[in-house]
Amino acid sequence: MNFYTILTITIICMIFVFIGLGIKIILKKDGQFAGTCASQNPLINKEGETCGFCGKLPENCENN
Repeated sequence: MNFYTILTITIICMIFVFIGLGIKIILKKDGQFAGTCASQNPLINKEGETCGFCGKLPENCENN
């Protein structure tokens, strides 16, 4: 495979990804993704730091 073939395949894949994300945003209520607040994830936030979105502790976070 040459460079242009791989580049074409990569661009086509990226187009599908962006189309899929666009469809998801259109179909989701208010265009929001579920669970985007990383501080609610106990695997990422092991020290119980405050939420980067609303500034509250993970158990009181307003970003559901």
